[in-house]
Amino acid sequence: MDTTTCLKSLLLAIQQYRESKSSQNAAQLQRQVEEVSALKCDQLLSSGQVLPSECVSGLVELAGDPNTSPALTSTIISLLAQLASEDEGRDVLHSSCNLTSTLAAIIHWHSTTPKEPLVLQCLQVLQKLTYDTGILHSANYIHELIAFLIINIQSHNDISMPCLGLMANLCRYNHSVQSHIKSLDNVKQFYRTLINFLAHNSLTVVVFTLSILASLTLNESVGEKLFDAKNIHQTFQLVFNIIVNGDGTLTRKYSVDLLVDLLKNPKIADYLTRYEHFSACLSQVLGLLHGKDPDSASKVLELLLALCNVSALRSLLCEVVFQPAGPKLRTASRRLRNELNGSHKEEPGLALVKWLSLPVEDADSCSLKALQLLNELLEEALGAESVSGYVLGFVEMLLPVVLELLKQVDSTQGDAQLRGHCIRVIHITDLLLVVCGEDSTRCLVACQVSAQLCLSQVETLLSCCHSNSPLTCPPPSSENDLSQVCAEAVLKTLEMMSKLKQQVKDMETTFYRILQDQRMVTPLSLALTSHYRERVRSGLSLLFEATPLPDFPSLILGESIAANNSYRQREAELSVKRLAVSEVLPPRANVSLSDMSSSSKGVHGLVEKLQTGCELQEKIEDLRVSEIIEVYEQKLSALASKETRLQDLLEAKALALSQADRLIAQYRFQRAQAESEARKMGCLLKEAEHRREALQGELGAQVLELERSKADIEELLQHNARLQQDSQEHQALKGAYNTLLNRYNESERLLKEVQASHISLTKQHDTLRKTHDALRQQHEKTASVLEEREETIRTLQSDLQQRDCDITGLRAELRAEEESGREKERARGELEETMDALRKELNKTEQARKDASIRASSLELQKGQLEAKLRQKEEELNKHSAMIAMIHSLSSGKLKNDVNLSL
Repeated sequence: MDTTTCLKSLLLAIQQYRESKSSQNAAQLQRQVEEVSALKCDQLLSSGQVLPSECVSGLVELAGDPNTSPALTSTIISLLAQLASEDEGRDVLHSSCNLTSTLAAIIHWHSTTPKEPLVLQCLQVLQKLTYDTGILHSANYIHELIAFLIINIQSHNDISMPCLGLMANLCRYNHSVQSHIKSLDNVKQFYRTLINFLAHNSLTVVVFTLSILASLTLNESVGEKLFDAKNIHQTFQLVFNIIVNGDGTLTRKYSVDLLVDLLKNPKIADYLTRYEHFSACLSQVLGLLHGKDPDSASKVLELLLALCNVSALRSLLCEVVFQPAGPKLRTASRRLRNELNGSHKEEPGLALVKWLSLPVEDADSCSLKALQLLNELLEEALGAESVSGYVLGFVEMLLPVVLELLKQVDSTQGDAQLRGHCIRVIHITDLLLVVCGEDSTRCLVACQVSAQLCLSQVETLLSCCHSNSPLTCPPPSSENDLSQVCAEAVLKTLEMMSKLKQQVKDMETTFYRILQDQRMVTPLSLALTSHYRERVRSGLSLLFEATPLPDFPSLILGESIAANNSYRQREAELSVKRLAVSEVLPPRANVSLSDMSSSSKGVHGLVEKLQTGCELQEKIEDLRVSEIIEVYEQKLSALASKETRLQDLLEAKALALSQADRLIAQYRFQRAQAESEARKMGCLLKEAEHRREALQGELGAQVLELERSKADIEELLQHNARLQQDSQEHQALKGAYNTLLNRYNESERLLKEVQASHISLTKQHDTLRKTHDALRQQHEKTASVLEEREETIRTLQSDLQQRDCDITGLRAELRAEEESGREKERARGELEETMDALRKELNKTEQARKDASIRASSLELQKGQLEAKLRQKEEELNKHSAMIAMIHSLSSGKLKNDVNLSL
């Protein structure tokens, strides 16, 4: 079954379920949703068709209905999550289908049971929808969603991680949500919970927490304590570790976003310039470019571009990217394919070149980011006082790759592929212009760029640009239109040709010939009437060189510029009218589902009245009933929710005042004033309703007038196309006539010159006949001298061959000497390592000797003390011996001289 049939069956099942919410219809609708999910339709919402939009709108409405069964709601959300996997589908679901408020409402209804699978599913889809997307805090159920997230983050349950991720998305670049969270009473407790999460064992939880804290507290006292000079180096190390060793692509994506946000603070950027491990961390981050994951590579390139915005880090980034690969890049052009396949994965410059050859999918593709990064780095490296050989080698390797990318264009491709190629051409020519700014690198570009390459490139771009010419169709309304992008690519290429016209053969002739092409009117007129100064400057510089040329179409250029200005004036007038109509028909607002269900009967009544009224009036072609319903739904939803929005604004104002002074009396006064203003707003709303009914008739007349104007414009466009075709035929005939006339004049001039030359040649023939004889004699003398010289040359050649042999031998000896020198260098390195080890052992021995001497000195001191005590004891012992001897002599009456008193 094809996609269209499945979508029609799905739309029919949605309508049947709306009419009767029976179990049979619910099963049928669930089956149809599962069939559409199995199709895996890519770019379903981005195609701009009405049928997929109606199906998705119906599914979102049913998912937001509280009476829908949870199983059916889960199936619908699974399909919507599949559609939100692409960036364009995610934007459509967020902006047009109001899926964010619907999922927030479902979470609010199941807030008492947060562990249900449906709540986790809604949180995951919301995290995908709200990534890098602005959310209005005044939208429906956003305040309730924030309160739910804070409660579940503080409760540390199973859904804390998706709650942290969704909170990080809501807080990033959203001052209204940040102000709302800061005004809560329990914000300090929330901060303490987040700080406790920094010690979590999951890197994903840590990076989510750091992102929330950076968004909420970076410019406050809490943030100054968290990200001060003492802690910031640990934060840098943690973030770089998460980027390099993260749990997956999601964690790496949020880590890069966190570091990019931190770098926007000048103080933290200054801290990073003084971070001692920055070079090592940068090398590890550049190593991620060798992988095959485009998402990770895109985020790494985004981080490197953010680092380039810090002037102090640009030179260091250039050293890390260019210098390691420099010695090997001089011969890289001959082995580029092997290196790009991973034989030198340590070279980050080659990894950047690898991502250049990827197709350009969108404005944020890896190829364009790599070109922007190389542009920034080469601008820094070539702007230095002296360009190193590493950078020259890298440029020599890079030029064949980027020039090969210029050839990869096919005019038969679709608009998206052509637009992507033109955007890449713009970035490549910007890179080449930067390289041409230095004399040494300009010579490298001139050696590899040919006039034929530039001519074919400009011819292809002019054919694309001319097919969207403002002379044959209305000027583009968007600056990213294909004609605008092609025109800018043409101007960039011509600017590069202007810089190389003196260095490249035939480049000057080709450059001036292209400037005289009538198709150059389109890019020049678009550039001269652009809003961007750079485009106007490029257009004026080319116009200055093209004006003196004889065949430059200055009149057609003036008419094209006047047409563009007239179109812009008409657009300005129509924008004023659209603004007046928008006051009558306000845009779709975020409406609660209860209001939508309550006003559905009134919408059906209005549709019936409109259908009966259309039968009495003229039939309007291609008018869909669904579009009419959508218009009136927008009007009624806006009018029904206007009072609610005003009430929310007044309550927010009262809450802010109460937060400032905390006075109950003033709060009550503001509450009463808000209620009175709400009643006034109700009266104004009724008056606006009466005014809408009065202007509705005028709007119908203006719609009929618009249809008649469209028919007139269509006839004028057809007449303009016919005139343009006649003008082209006239210009072609005029060019052919001028060519034939020039050929006739040239032939007549050549005939006269040939006749004059014939007469002069006859006279010269007589003179040459006379000198021929004299020259013959001189030739014989010269021949004899020539034979002598040839003999001398043979002798010199033999001597030269002998010297070549001697030089070859000397070169061999030189290589042997170099090899022995390298061997001696390696031996010297080994001896130095041995000496370092011996020095360490000597230091250890010296330390042991010092310790032993200290112990010996302490023992000597103890020995002296003991000897002093021993002498003292001996003196006492002698005294005691003498006393004993005296006692002995006195007691025995005899004095013995040989008394043994030894111990």
